[in-house]
Amino acid sequence: MNRVQVTGVDTSTLPKLTTKELNELLKRISEGDDEARELFVRANMRLVLSLVGRFPRAQENADDMFQVGMVGLIKALNNFDHSLGVCFSTYAVPMIIGEIKRCLRDRTGVKVSRSLRDIAYKALQAREMLEEGNRQPELVEIADEIGIPLKEVACALDAVSDTLSFYDPVFGDDDGDGMLLVDQLADQKENSESWTEKIALGEALKHVPERELMVVKMRYYEGKTQVEISKLTGISQAQVSRLEKSAIAKLKRCMDACD
Repeated sequence: MNRVQVTGVDTSTLPKLTTKELNELLKRISEGDDEARELFVRANMRLVLSLVGRFPRAQENADDMFQVGMVGLIKALNNFDHSLGVCFSTYAVPMIIGEIKRCLRDRTGVKVSRSLRDIAYKALQAREMLEEGNRQPELVEIADEIGIPLKEVACALDAVSDTLSFYDPVFGDDDGDGMLLVDQLADQKENSESWTEKIALGEALKHVPERELMVVKMRYYEGKTQVEISKLTGISQAQVSRLEKSAIAKLKRCMDACD
């Protein structure tokens, strides 16, 4: 997980409280103690920072994303019922993550339907509950937990996942010398065979007379018809056709000789 630095937040000054102390603060908060509320929020700032660190794109605007995460933290605190005996972080983490993802999604302009967002939210909550140590739960486990078909869960999580740029680093050094995502994308049209053919064609075109070459370029590079070429050059369509056929025959012979 990446470390996030936020302007105006010195983590060394943030209070470190035990679970017992946090629970005591929650009890006081439920009784309307504003001082306990402020202390509790400060004590949980580290949690928000750690969650912002899960999103590489969020770190580009760490200050903004931290504020968004704090909104999620406040929402969780406002809705949390400490009498249920559930750990606050278990309840708060999905809400904080949801706020951050929602903000990142809105910034990209990619719109996701409400139904998909609801499924994704349930799936993220289930994933947090099913996590054991460093083991991430399988999609099948998450789907079973929330009672939604596996295909719908996969589509929902994919819809709210972070988008990637072709120029995002896949691995390597931070100085820009590593492998980028675009470097791993294969072009099915540009393989070694097509490159060889292009080289052979370029050499063959050098052996085509100028008038025939002009017709070939206008026909196959500019997409003009024989009638259009006839009007532009002032020669008959029949002559254009003969020049084209002669050029193609020469090209074929030259390229066959290269094989």
